Amino acid sequence: MATFADVLNRRPGLQRRLFFLARRFVAGETVDTALEAVDALNADGLSASLDFLGEDVHSQAEAAHTTQTYLTMIERIVAARADCNVSVKLSAIGQAISEDLALENLVRIAERAQACGMFVRLDMEGSGSVDSTYRILERASSSYRDIGPVVQAYLRRAPADVERAIDRGWRVRLCKGAYKEPAEVALQPMPEIRDQFLELARALLVRGTYPAIATHDERIISAVQNFARDKEIGQDDFEFQMLYGIRPERQRELRHEGYRVRIYVPFGTHWAAYFYRRMAERKENVFFVVRSIFSR
Repeated sequence: MATFADVLNRRPGLQRRLFFLARRFVAGETVDTALEAVDALNADGLSASLDFLGEDVHSQAEAAHTTQTYLTMIERIVAARADCNVSVKLSAIGQAISEDLALENLVRIAERAQACGMFVRLDMEGSGSVDSTYRILERASSSYRDIGPVVQAYLRRAPADVERAIDRGWRVRLCKGAYKEPAEVALQPMPEIRDQFLELARALLVRGTYPAIATHDERIISAVQNFARDKEIGQDDFEFQMLYGIRPERQRELRHEGYRVRIYVPFGTHWAAYFYRRMAERKENVFFVVRSIFSR
């Protein structure tokens, strides 16, 4: 059965007209609007990671367009002196066509970012692309050190992936995971996911390289804070990460408490799949969208 995101992705005109639904979670459709959002975050002491939305391109021309958009983003971030890095989905730069093409485009982005002293985050998508993503990361990181993966804690393979990242010295963004996965691939009960997340977070905090703890779950946030204090891990040795538009007050509270906080800021016209995942994650997000419909 086609999802809401599938329908909108096949009808770009309709997707543009319905953008108001996603505006709480997506920082506009252009680099200009995204950088305005980043500037506002920076003014409150929050860092950002900018993501140009788009998944599963199937032509070299589309992959080249996305790659060029990232090169432009990096230039604009540097020109604005923004506290911001970039997040890249390999599926948007040619992974579904060939790993060699995705690597070629990633290297172009990494070269530009490295010249500017900017970190590149590789987003992790559905479980079927995880091995491919790590193969490309292994090849790219042999020349460009400032690249790091996302580990989705609900995946049963996540402990092994964290150990690999620690061994390689990769900077990890640890999140719960937002893709629908079968039970043989991913943990399903939230208590089990939360327990595995915390186990992996502790390993990264003690033995990892500047981990990013990406969560809106207050129980996890509090547990990480307590663990870091008990182990005398400094607030500058890791960062919390949250999503644009979700719990903005808590984002600022954490920063006020002295923690480093980075906000994942997506933008672009292909927002439907990202928006669909946000709706599936939290009932509160559905409320925000319903309210936006009646406040137009």
